[in-house]
Order: sequence, then C-alpha cells, then structure tokens
Amino acid sequence: MVRAIDLESRSGSVSDALVAHDRSRLHDPGSIIWCTGLSGSGKTTLSLILRDRLRRLGFKVEILDGDLVRDALGKELGFTKADRDENVRRIAYVAGLLSRNGVIVIVAAISPYKEVRNEIRLQSLAFTEVYVTCPLEVLISRDVKGLYKKALNGEIQHFTGISAPYEPPDHPDVTVDSSREAPGESAARVLHALVASSLIRLEGFPVGSSASPLDGDLSRSAPQLIADS
Repeated sequence: MVRAIDLESRSGSVSDALVAHDRSRLHDPGSIIWCTGLSGSGKTTLSLILRDRLRRLGFKVEILDGDLVRDALGKELGFTKADRDENVRRIAYVAGLLSRNGVIVIVAAISPYKEVRNEIRLQSLAFTEVYVTCPLEVLISRDVKGLYKKALNGEIQHFTGISAPYEPPDHPDVTVDSSREAPGESAARVLHALVASSLIRLEGFPVGSSASPLDGDLSRSAPQLIADS
C-alpha cells in the first residue's frame, strides 16, 4: 500500500510528502475501475486524470480504452448486442489479468448492457463501477467527432444512445455528471470512493483535508473534453 509521510512541516509541499518506493509496493492489490457511459460523456478525460493522480501516488495504473481494445483484439466483431458483449468480456479478461498482478486498471468503454457489466463485477475481486452521465442534448452539442450528427442523419447504424440502447447502471459505485462538474472534481470523488471502500489506502493524509493528494486541482478541466466511446 502507499506509504505517505506528512513532511509538510519541512517543505510545505504535498508532493514532498509522498513516499511510495519501498519493496512492499510489489504486493499492492490491483483493482478495476470501470467507467461506463455514452460516447463523448467524458470517460477518457476522467480516466486520464485518474491515471495521473494514482501514478503520482505510486500505484501501477493502466487504461484500457474500449475502441482501442476492439481494434487490437476484436476486429472481427460488429455492433450487435452479442458482439458488443463479447468486446466487453475481452476488455474484462485483460483487465482481470492486469489487476491480479497488482495493477489498477481503468476501463473507459461504453459497455451499454447491464447484464454483462454485472457479470464482470461478479467475476472481479475488486471492482468499482463509475457511471459517467451527461444529458444527450449536451453530448450532441459537444459532438467533437461529428458522430451524433451522422447517427441522427442515419449515416451510422447501431449508434449507442441514438439507434442502439444504453442501459444505465442501477447501482453504480460512483456517478459523475460531466455537464455539471469539472473532470478534476469527478476524479476526486472517484478516488475518495476508492479510499472509502478500502481499495486504496493512504497513510498520513487526512482525506478531505487541504493536504489530501487525492484532490489535485479540483478546478482542472481539459480545454475540451476528449471524445470517447
């Protein structure tokens, strides 16, 4: 686990208080943070901030992007429910291998169907479901890649949220709304949830205090949300 010693009395710098290099780190348990939500909702943006903050704390972290995994491991898959579920299962398989070896895996994937997400939760030793929500009208107004416009015009078939269903989680561990809060705030809430559920542990920092390394820059927001899938 992270060993954090409060050295602020010496330097006043939170970064100077992070000590995360002893050999016990080799035995840190991994976990899966599964970010689900519609295309463009902010899953990738959130994942990148989470990765950076967790790495700063000394954790081993990897991001699995749904589209990239599909390109690498599922080029033969289409967009039927069965194929989408198979892609999600492949992502989960890779995530499971990494997490069993002490890696915190952040998944950024639409993963539209509840049944397969719940299946993965049951198969995972440490699983946190993060629902990244955003009103459809806001997503359409963002539409960095023009995908919603094409879907609404019938140029893209089986587009989740338009011509294919998305089933929101019934009981996500964390819900963030990218239309109402900055990505940095969302990331802080996810990290606090991980601490509260004992999936990560920090010693020497009162969580929620001004010295907490979980919060980072709460006002941080990317110049433009990264369009993701």
